[in-house]
Amino acid sequence: MNKDQILQKAKLWLSEPFDVDTQQKVQELINDNPEILLDSFYKDMEFGTGGMRGVMGVGTNRINKYTLGRATQGLANYLHLVAPKKELKVVIAYDCRHNSKPFAKLVADVLTANSIKAFLFEDLRTTPELSFSVRHLGCDAGIVLTASHNPPEYNGYKVYWNDGGQIVPPHDHKIIEEVNAVDFANINFNANDGLITTIGKEVDKVFHKACVANGTFNTPNRDKLKIVFTSLHGTSIMSIPQVLKMAGFTDVHIVKEQRKPDGDFPTVKSPNPEEPAALKMATDLAEKIGADIVIGTDPDSDRLGIAVRDLEGNLKLLNGNQTMAVMTNFLIKQWHQNGKLNGKQFVGSTIVSTNLVNDIAQSYNVETKVGLTGFKWIAKMIRDAEGTQEFIGGGEESFGYMVGDFIRDKDAVTATLLACEIAANAKNNNTTVYKKLLNLYLKHNFYKEHLISLVKKGIDGAQQINQMMIDLRNNPVKEIDGSPVEFLYDYESSTQQNLITGEQTSIDIPKSNVLIYQTIDGTKVAARPSGTEPKIKFYFSVNLPLEKTEDTVVVEKLLTQKIDRIINEMQLN
Repeated sequence: MNKDQILQKAKLWLSEPFDVDTQQKVQELINDNPEILLDSFYKDMEFGTGGMRGVMGVGTNRINKYTLGRATQGLANYLHLVAPKKELKVVIAYDCRHNSKPFAKLVADVLTANSIKAFLFEDLRTTPELSFSVRHLGCDAGIVLTASHNPPEYNGYKVYWNDGGQIVPPHDHKIIEEVNAVDFANINFNANDGLITTIGKEVDKVFHKACVANGTFNTPNRDKLKIVFTSLHGTSIMSIPQVLKMAGFTDVHIVKEQRKPDGDFPTVKSPNPEEPAALKMATDLAEKIGADIVIGTDPDSDRLGIAVRDLEGNLKLLNGNQTMAVMTNFLIKQWHQNGKLNGKQFVGSTIVSTNLVNDIAQSYNVETKVGLTGFKWIAKMIRDAEGTQEFIGGGEESFGYMVGDFIRDKDAVTATLLACEIAANAKNNNTTVYKKLLNLYLKHNFYKEHLISLVKKGIDGAQQINQMMIDLRNNPVKEIDGSPVEFLYDYESSTQQNLITGEQTSIDIPKSNVLIYQTIDGTKVAARPSGTEPKIKFYFSVNLPLEKTEDTVVVEKLLTQKIDRIINEMQLN
């Protein structure tokens, strides 16, 4: 689409059905901000791995009354298609971001205008509680207004199906078809408030009780674990302090400066618990009071970052792969000790996450199911296996974890409980969470992962990302850090190619624009454009044997140097 076509598309927003305020803002962009105008209209906002997410403002490529209304109208149309005679119900939650509360009411209005009953939370709630509520309330779908850990100018919209998981094929594509077929003039905003039911504490109680039941394992002396917690101005303040108290973790210190929900996230550059800077206030407090563990969550409370004491007693932030490995090992061990493993259990992971989890599960003869990036695929694994296999737990490298199947998305609430349970268990046994991680490295190899995200904004950025993926496909790397590439996994063409023998086989995973190189020495490099942000992501995984704990620093340094060499070799720095 060229600039003239984009301008003509924008001019359609200068008259009805768009309201006067919207028309004025579009005219201002036409007059004064041609670059922002182009970015606001050059494409329609689409569902990605995490739903619909973007900058708030006017335009087809922005989060606003009309793009949200169109998405909701399309969802309503689809729900009526699949269940034409059913009394339809949808539950709606929202986070702390600007406009989330009015956006949630707007979504409820469109649903009720289409004769669909809406359960609307009275105040902000976590994404895991939304996932839980879908099944608890017997709903046909769920919607949460959130942009996860994106900057303050973002908001978003995630759709869940009746199992509590995010939408997957065939529903996602069919919903998108319905959304694309909706003209803005055909959005029904005429609410029927009689179909809106406000929900709150009565659902919280059941949710919190379920979190405690799934995230604790009879560990004594929970009151002896000193915890520092920060909600990073997000929604987890509505649940995590409550469930920690219910479980018996009473020595909890909340970072006061970050306790109040605030869509500006004033104390952090980014409300992302993956980044050490986001947890600095929490780790500073932990050092001051001598805490055992630090936990921080993102705005909608589906991701968590954890800092624990290393061998020298210093706080060390675990990455998502490390947290996932420790949690998975602990859960499987609990199942094993309770005599619940019978060969019909599995754990979930993703194609860009650490293979250490696979090794851990295999050591207990437990299957690891591996899917595409995004917890909706782990939720699909659970749904597909219902009645034949039991889900123990699962996660991905992006600091998300899910304990059991009562919630079907990343769940920082129960995962926080589990992290504290593991730490309390370790303290009871005169060890630490970090030593538990090192024991896994001693047994299975020291795995080290690293992620690079290259931001490429706008039309030109999208073209650059597309070209990078084309080049990686058409001119595959033959060697990485001196080790020949053995396999090239192309998830867009669903092929696995042995670059040494030339043999090619098919991959039985839904198509996605992801490439993974795997070398003879076990190194993995994956490339994936983000589904929700203007980024291309590169994931690196390397490993070496760890013979004894005393070698930890040396081996980690060798692995870091190896990753640095690969980054330089691929000219990604």
